[in-house]
Amino acid sequence: MQPQPPHLPVLYHEIIQALMPRSPGKYIDATVGAGGHAWGILENSAPDGLLLALDRDPQALAIASQRLFVYKDRVFLVHASYLHLLEEMERLGWQSVDGIVFDLGLSSMQLDTPQRGFSFQSQGPLDMRFDPTQPLDAAELVNNLPENDLADLIWRYGEERGSRRIAAAIVRSRPVTTTQQLAEIVSKAMGGQRSRIHPATRTFQALRIAVNQELQAVESVLPLAVKALSPGGRVAIIAFHSMEDRLVKQYFRRESRDCICPPDQPVCVCGHKATLREITRHPIIPTEEETLTNPRARSARLRVAEKL
Repeated sequence: MQPQPPHLPVLYHEIIQALMPRSPGKYIDATVGAGGHAWGILENSAPDGLLLALDRDPQALAIASQRLFVYKDRVFLVHASYLHLLEEMERLGWQSVDGIVFDLGLSSMQLDTPQRGFSFQSQGPLDMRFDPTQPLDAAELVNNLPENDLADLIWRYGEERGSRRIAAAIVRSRPVTTTQQLAEIVSKAMGGQRSRIHPATRTFQALRIAVNQELQAVESVLPLAVKALSPGGRVAIIAFHSMEDRLVKQYFRRESRDCICPPDQPVCVCGHKATLREITRHPIIPTEEETLTNPRARSARLRVAEKL
């Protein structure tokens, strides 16, 4: 057995327990990041398990490649969005897979790199792109969106009650070029309100979600993941904010029912057939021990479903 990886990703043991990797299974880590969950899947599916590992972030792929080098003959690392998982499976000649994991949202590695522009706690450019090759970045939205559209974005994706004040302050301060400058503008607009989170947290979250089209991507990939699975295969999804978790919950709930007609419909006319069985009716959350060692894990919610 190989030694444990240097640090474990969020809900590591719960993911391994949910997917139950085995040899000679085929698996997908749709958001490989630094390779923590991928390491566990490869370790537990030895000697013949295979893994397709996707990520939009070239920096993450470089780190994962080093971390997973010992498994180089069983892992296929690809710079691609998880929206292309079916095409990447086809390239490998895979008809289906036995398990898929999604670890959604921002990684510690991205947050801790000031040049990526994700953090309001350090000086960096207004970037926030998971994939640095895409054209749209946060600076484009901050400096060019009309005030009402910017306010709507901050409200919709950040659930920020002060979105109108913040948008007005940003427009008055244009051009905004750095994360620190934006964080100061938001803090002043919020009048130094005391909260357990920084006043700029929700605004930064909203911009990041918009730049990377995260909610649209999650909504689009769920049916693709089900299509990719073998009967009995499982999909495990870790979400870090309520909007993503709600999308996953609603999809799993709907696809676990034969009829999705309105409750007042006397006879089923939809013809819908269940494709999934919910393994986790309620989300799995990190233990107190995990949140103490990794405070960023505290908002993680894991949901698991099995293909019928």
